[in-house]
This record gives sequence, C-alpha cells and structure tokens, in this order.
Amino acid sequence: MTVDVTKGGWKNQILRVDLTTGETRTEPLNAEWARDFVGARGLGSKYFAEIADPNVEPLAPECPLIFATGPLTGTAASCGSRYVVVTKGPLTGALACSNSGGYFGPKLKFAGYDLVIIEGAAATPSYLLIDDDAVSIRSASDVWGRGVWETEDILRTETGMPDASIASIGPAGENLVRFAAILNDRHRAAGRSGVGAVMGSKRLKAIVARGTGGVRVNDPKAFMESVWSSRKALWDDPISGGGLPTYGTEVLVNVINEHGAFPTRNYRESQFEGAEKISGETLTEQRLVANKACFACTIACGRVTALPGEASDKFVVNTSPRNWKIAAEGPEYEAAWALGADTGVDDLDAVIKANWLCNDMGIDPISFGASLAAAMELYETGKLSEDEAGMKLPFGSAEALITFVEKTARRDGFGDALAEGSKRFTAKYGNADLFMGVKGQEFPAYDARAVQGMALAYATSNRGACHLKAFTVGAEILAPEEERLDPTVTEGKAALVKGMQDDTAALDATGICLFAGGGLNGPVLATLTTAATGVAYTPESFLQVGERIWNLERLFNLAAGITSADDTLPRRILKEAIGKGPSKGRVARLGEMLPEYYQLRGWDDEGKPSAEKLAELGL
Repeated sequence: MTVDVTKGGWKNQILRVDLTTGETRTEPLNAEWARDFVGARGLGSKYFAEIADPNVEPLAPECPLIFATGPLTGTAASCGSRYVVVTKGPLTGALACSNSGGYFGPKLKFAGYDLVIIEGAAATPSYLLIDDDAVSIRSASDVWGRGVWETEDILRTETGMPDASIASIGPAGENLVRFAAILNDRHRAAGRSGVGAVMGSKRLKAIVARGTGGVRVNDPKAFMESVWSSRKALWDDPISGGGLPTYGTEVLVNVINEHGAFPTRNYRESQFEGAEKISGETLTEQRLVANKACFACTIACGRVTALPGEASDKFVVNTSPRNWKIAAEGPEYEAAWALGADTGVDDLDAVIKANWLCNDMGIDPISFGASLAAAMELYETGKLSEDEAGMKLPFGSAEALITFVEKTARRDGFGDALAEGSKRFTAKYGNADLFMGVKGQEFPAYDARAVQGMALAYATSNRGACHLKAFTVGAEILAPEEERLDPTVTEGKAALVKGMQDDTAALDATGICLFAGGGLNGPVLATLTTAATGVAYTPESFLQVGERIWNLERLFNLAAGITSADDTLPRRILKEAIGKGPSKGRVARLGEMLPEYYQLRGWDDEGKPSAEKLAELGL
C-alpha cells in the first residue's frame, strides 16, 4: 500500500547532523516505515536499528543519537507533548528509548522535523540551533560545565530566542555518568538508560529549537470530534481527572506503601515507616505552589514546589553561596521513592532539594537514588568504609543524599563509583547481589515480590527494569475492586504483560503521554492517528504496530548480545521473601510466567522471535 506522508500528522522531513564534519542536511521520511512504526518510539527505534551497529560502543562517535516526535506531537490531541530519545544505553548496552514531555517535542515538530539524527562527535563543546529551516552548530564553551537551568537562561539570551525550547545535559552528561539524563524546559526529562551520557560523549551540550510551522491534520473534523470526546474521558477518569491533578504522581506513595509494595532500603523491606512524610498529600499541603502542565495537557500533574525560609537552608549545596534554589519543580513519585524510601530518608525537604539538584545536574533520580541505596547497604554491612565513601553513609542520611548528587554528577571522590551505576559498583565491591535491577538498569518504585505482574514486566523490558512499558500496577492495585486482578497470583499475568507492552509501545509511537491512556485507549488512538495522518489504522492494526515495535527492539538487543539469560531478576527478589507487612512471605515467581510469555509472543524457548512471527509483523 502506497503511503502519502504529506497529508498530515507527519512533517515528512528528517534532519541529519554530523557533528564530526559539521554537516547538516534534510531528507524525506521513509513512508513505509512511518506507516508501520507510526513515529516517536517506533520510528526512532526503526531508524536506529537500520543505521547503528548493534555492537557499537554507546559512548563512541559512531553511536547515533535520535530525537523523534510522533504524528500527534504538537497537535490538539490531549497530552500530545511527547518526544523520545533513542540510542544505545551506556547503562545497559540495550536499545534505549527515553520519553519526555514539556514543549521541546512540539517546538521541534513546528520547526518541520519528525526526527533529528545526530552522528559523530564535535571537536569542542557545541550546541545545535534549530530555527525552522535555519540550522547551525555553535560553540557551547560558555555553558559547558554549567547546570541545566543556567544553560537554558544563557542560550535563550545568546540566541535572542526567549520562546525557544531547549533540551540540554548538565555536568552528569558531560562527565559520562552512565545514568545521565537529557532535560528540557528545565524539569522535563528523557531520564532513563543514560541517554544524556551519549549526548555528552558527542560534546553536544544542547539543542535549541523554535518552530513556527504548526502541525496539519488530514481530517480536522474527525480529529477534533475524537479530541473532545477523549478529553471528556480524561476529565471523568478518577486518576487523570482526580488524583493526578490534585496530588501529582506522588498520589501513589501512600497507596503503594499500604499494599506492601513500596521498596525500602534497597529492597530489604516493602513498606516505609516514613511514607506519609514524603507523600503527595504532605507535599501538596506543605510545599506545593502550583500545578504545571506540558503542551496540550488536560491533566497538569506537574508540581511547582518551594522551600521557603529555613526550609531552604537546611541542607547546604556547594554550588551556590546562597544555598542554591528556593523554588522549582517536583518530585514525581519515582523520584520521591528513590531519593526517599529507597535511601531511608523521610525528610521531604531533603527529597525535594535532591530532586531539584538531579534536574539541574542532569541525573536520572531513579538510578541515582537506587545506586546510593546500594552503597548505603554496602556501608551498613561493613563492605564500604567511611574513608572510601568520604563520609558516613547510613540509610536515612539526608546529608549524604544531598552531597552525592553533585559528587556523582562531577565524578568527585566516591561519586565516581556511583556514576557507573549500581550493577558495576556492587560487582566492584564483591557484592553483585545488591544490584536491584534488570539488564543493568535499576528498578523503579514497585516491589515485584508483591506485584507478580511487575516481576514479569521488569524481567522482559527491552530497556532494562522499567515500569513504563507495562504498568501492571494499574490492573493489580489501582483498578476498581470489582475489576482488580489479584497481585499475588501468576495466572494470566503473561497475557496481561504482553498486552500492556504492545499497547504502550503503540501509544509511545504517537507522541501522546502515557498518563492519557485512561481516555486515549487503543481504539481512540487509532482513530486520532488515522484522522491526523490519513493512514487507515484499525484498533487491531494499531495494536500490531506496538507488537512490531516490541519485536524490533528485541531483535536489536539479541544482536547486541542480550539474551534470555538477561530476562531475570536479582536473587533478593526471587529468593528472599518479604519479611513483614501486607506482602509478608512473598517472592517473585518469574519462572511460572516467563515460558508462557515467550509462547504468547511467538518466541522460542530462548526468547528469539520465530520466523513466522517476524513474517507476520513484516520484520
């Protein structure tokens, strides 16, 4: 079937940038790939798999770095703010796809680009300026070494573009911290898998984007009818229309803790006695200034927070004589968990300030907090001395939490070990079992022993441990009681995980935020994408897009040397039962689910897609 990618949704243009030669050029979008992979995560992964050697070193100049939007990015579709960064993860060695909101994705789309493919490495620190079709590579020597927020201020002034959106790295990316993030609009992050380190290896400090072109849709009437009906569904949904606007993602803290699924002190426990102190309710009552929304968002789950008066002075930050900032954004649920419960810190002000620092330094707070938690366990078990760490490192130390954000970003002292991620440094200290993650990436904030679906979701995630690829917590804990699945059983979880992985991959390809999934389910997204692009997607063919993306990612990882042996969980999660609380006695029963999962996927016993499955998906 011939595909016309000029009807709407897509911009039909890719920007290619070679930082080694300084060359920039454009090329048309591959129409068949656009039809089959839609955009964002799908198209970004397809282009990466086509041009990258699976065995490329992630931090080598030869490793591409791709920024990709979806056909609904920048449209009136609710929550159509997303873009993705696709590369090979320095934390995992797997295909990395990290998703972010804010305004950068729409601005890139308005400038006329579906994807920006960056190759090579600049000889000196540089940034990429995109102003519609005017593209240039400029010196970033004045901002190299600076934090994300200061970088944005300086570049807006230098370019004379106060309305631009900027995606940049902080010192963590420059220093090749393996879990460095890319931040845009100060607080929105392509946060996981170390995509910021790849950007830093290319000496690319930032991309400044401004566009005036807008996004045309093929069938405006059908598109807007679907937009308004889906907005109503989002407003009526108790999560997207209630919990998230009221308390942000931190609404989950008390809920997950009460279910005994809130990992604490490097997963040694599954309930945190200080959960209420760092919860969304407490944050809203004591430190919230306002909600904040990304482009076209009808939810506004972002939290603008402040540390007034003495609260700002509680923890000294070395980078400012005035002890740094008093107002910024966050934390989100995952960050509050990693910087709070996982490290045993129950001081909300410390968690807030550490989160701000992570954003400014350009660090994934999940991997940072989890890595610090592993170090704290090493310290408390006598495997890491105070001299080696440079300070006392017990669980619950707010001082250590604040101190090590910057030390890790700058690879200062023991921060250099933390910067490698907990899989590498726990192995270095002879305690590899203390790494709590999958494929080199640290777990997020749900104990897989308490929620069996998450055990399988973590183990099989293509980018390493991740909650965003199959959020079974929604079905196993958050769903209405009459619809809720029992989190303690394994039966039916293979089908649940596969279905969610395919659904989420298709959603990620559109440029829509995952939080809109309640109102923008598969059939609605198929209708919106059809109206936007003119390509006739059915609910079934749209779901198959997600399955195609998942299998493409799997194929790349297999070629990169990641096998079924990596579809596993740490010994603690498989063998050490939760000791107390509502989930007492549980372990993750992965072995009961994994064979069925492979079978449902059409893979063999070694987790390799069959020839029949690849033919079915056009791979």
